[in-house]
Amino acid sequence: MNNEYKLGSKVIMKKPHPCGVNEWEITRIGADIKIKCLGCGRSIMLPRIEFNKKLKKIIEE
Repeated sequence: MNNEYKLGSKVIMKKPHPCGVNEWEITRIGADIKIKCLGCGRSIMLPRIEFNKKLKKIIEE
């Protein structure tokens, strides 16, 4: 997948968060990528390679 995401982009991951929402917002980009769940507000950090594997679609930049 082409890395067309940037800070503040809204993305859909392959698996939903346990709260039931599948949409996330990117809040930090570096070696790791920090994403925030748009349902419950929980934030997680993923290594960039793992993030790219789990990314399904970019919905808003």
